[in-house]
Amino acid sequence: MLVKQMTVGQMAVCCYLVWCEETLKGLIIDPGGNDDDVIKACKDENIDVKYIVNTHGHPDHVCGNGAIKSATGASIIMHEEDADFFARPDIDQFFSALGLPPSPPVDIRVKDGDTIEVGKVSLDIILTPGHTPGGICLYSPPHLFTGDTLFAGGVGRTDFPGGDTNTLLTSLRKRLLSLPPETIVWPGHGYGGSRSTIGEESRTNPYL
Repeated sequence: MLVKQMTVGQMAVCCYLVWCEETLKGLIIDPGGNDDDVIKACKDENIDVKYIVNTHGHPDHVCGNGAIKSATGASIIMHEEDADFFARPDIDQFFSALGLPPSPPVDIRVKDGDTIEVGKVSLDIILTPGHTPGGICLYSPPHLFTGDTLFAGGVGRTDFPGGDTNTLLTSLRKRLLSLPPETIVWPGHGYGGSRSTIGEESRTNPYL
């Protein structure tokens, strides 16, 4: 499995290109802006983009979905809880104030324990609610894409609609800290660094 990290958009989202080295089939995690740069990077690597995967439904992580889908024909994947939550008119109205392009409808709804397969790459869905009701992490040992659930040295905010601090901390302690310490953490923003490990976060992250 090959991974390319890109910092995109006005909120400096960490977007990831993940693809199979053998088949060149791949997916994009959280396209949050700089759509032309993301599309060019896929072309430069000859990636056949099959999926767009959103770790959660916040606009800064989904605002590139439309452009990427139009350019690649990829299907949009989101956890069923966030697909429902962010489709609510009141929630849509709240987040539309950020002025970012909305996502097209979700094509594939996943749940905890599902697996996304692209080429010979498999990523397991780990439900980690708290930042949003249906926030997920994507796990393909030793790689863990954590979205805004876990950063290097920090965790996602919980003051937006759908957020809950206790739920987030439970997700972190019960779902992520049980993974091997050498697991590579690829966060949704590089606030404390562009990558970390579960072992490092368990030792130094003040929220854990």
